Amino acid sequence: MASKPQDRTLAAWRSLLEAHAVLLDRLSRELEAETGLPVGFYDVLLHLNEAPQRRLPMHELAHRVLISKSGLTRLVDRMVAEGYLEREPAEDDRRVVYACLTASGRDRLVGAAPVHLRGIAEHFGRHLSDAEADTLRELLGRVIVAGTRDPGPDPRLAPADPS
Repeated sequence: MASKPQDRTLAAWRSLLEAHAVLLDRLSRELEAETGLPVGFYDVLLHLNEAPQRRLPMHELAHRVLISKSGLTRLVDRMVAEGYLEREPAEDDRRVVYACLTASGRDRLVGAAPVHLRGIAEHFGRHLSDAEADTLRELLGRVIVAGTRDPGPDPRLAPADPS
């Protein structure tokens, strides 16, 4: 049986979840009110803008964004209809489809970025010193790296040795 997290660990976890929810809600509301761009669109546009050739296979994009795979498909459908993205089949494997950033999508991202970055600075960054921001990034980075490693099977769940 897994050990129960310490009270401090649970309190830190709850604070992380609450801070994320509060900040995402506020940033989402501001971005949409000032630019008309939903934060989900912004997230997809940002990841594609940072990708090589400004395109990613759909399965890769699904790993990077903060929504479910089925939610991403619907979101990309809407973004294609708006002209922000195009779908492009891979030349070497027709099963792979790329989401590609259009010039219109890049313009939309560039226009919305100042609002989003201002919100991050105002609602998050101003509450941290540079040293605290570095420490937080390092601490959360450890959790992220640990979460991306395949821990393998849990030996506590292995069948008992019959011998």
